[in-house]
Amino acid sequence: QTTTMKLSLALLSLAATASAFSSISTPARSMASVRAATQLEAAKQTPHGGTLVDLILKSDDAKAAAVAATTKELQLTPRQLCDVELVMNGGFSPITGFMDEATYKSVVDDLALPDGLIFGLPVVFDTDDEDLSPGDIVLLKDGDRNIATVEFTDKFLPNKAYETLKCYGTSEIEHPGALMVATERGKYYMGGKITGLDLPVRDFPCKTPAEVRETLPDDVDVVAFQCRNPVHRAHYELFTRALDDPLIGADGVVLVHPTCGPTQADDIPGVVRYKTYEVLKEETKNDRTRWEYLPYSMHMAGPREAIQHMMIRKNFGCTHFIIGRDMAGSKSSITGEDYYGAYDAQDLAKEKGPELGVIPVPSLNLVYTDEEGYVTADEAKEKNLSEKKLSGTKFRQMLRGGEDIPE
Repeated sequence: QTTTMKLSLALLSLAATASAFSSISTPARSMASVRAATQLEAAKQTPHGGTLVDLILKSDDAKAAAVAATTKELQLTPRQLCDVELVMNGGFSPITGFMDEATYKSVVDDLALPDGLIFGLPVVFDTDDEDLSPGDIVLLKDGDRNIATVEFTDKFLPNKAYETLKCYGTSEIEHPGALMVATERGKYYMGGKITGLDLPVRDFPCKTPAEVRETLPDDVDVVAFQCRNPVHRAHYELFTRALDDPLIGADGVVLVHPTCGPTQADDIPGVVRYKTYEVLKEETKNDRTRWEYLPYSMHMAGPREAIQHMMIRKNFGCTHFIIGRDMAGSKSSITGEDYYGAYDAQDLAKEKGPELGVIPVPSLNLVYTDEEGYVTADEAKEKNLSEKKLSGTKFRQMLRGGEDIPE
């Protein structure tokens, strides 16, 4: 009964916001100048917008002064924590804070910031707090740890039904992203400029874009591999074989860069996902494979999220991005039907790749066969090989049950 009531309230919330945006205060967002990271030249890929944002204060005195200027404290949700970290460390370059109403509308409507620079999904601060107002300077915390301050610039009622329709392709709350917007996010969105204090302490290490760039070669292509699931042998075959793609130059390297933040409800927890990558990293040491972790909150937004991932990996120094079938896709929690076509994400990535400055690399459709191990699906069909399949759902069930995972 409680679940039914919550879903009913979510439906009412989406319906109530289906009218035009109602702004409480919309002062123009000031884009403070940001300093370029000294490591900018450590990788050949240019950061999105030209400058790698770094909002983290370096001295204890500067941090103390920033905290002293605040008048309120707020605890960040896990999703907000991921967003704040990627804003202040430059993963979301070129933005320097939570999006104000004008920027939010632009990204929702046009897949771009107001100046026309491509941006996949809005980055917003949500709240139900009626007392928070534009002009407030708030200390953002994760437990006892000071993470950042935010100076709020505006507060508005978002049209959540419209947002989910544009960003996720549907307003149905059977979609995990739409459900998140309807039931997890607060009533209001607020724009605001972030000042970074300290990065979160996590069970899995998350290097900043500048730190990752320091480790990458500056004279070869770097192809990113994104995954939200525990890694298995098929993933390894996919991202290592991608280095042989003609789109990637000689001696290219792959950056295995899985997300370890919140995702949809039935996924494996981030810290468990991280441990599977660490095991594979040790078992398959290779100079052409680099391993890092991303504190990103998944939306399951299909094509739009593919663009977001490409943009983020551009800031981390990647020139290419592997896109699999139905990337960041999701199914209806009621019917089980897919919300996106198998190649929708690849198609949008190919369309927007030149503008974004990242080359999409369509992943091979690999299958495992009794006779020859991993081969492409076309080869298995031509040779009439016997295929063995393991769905992502079954894989997660086996992990939870402590069963052995087949090669």
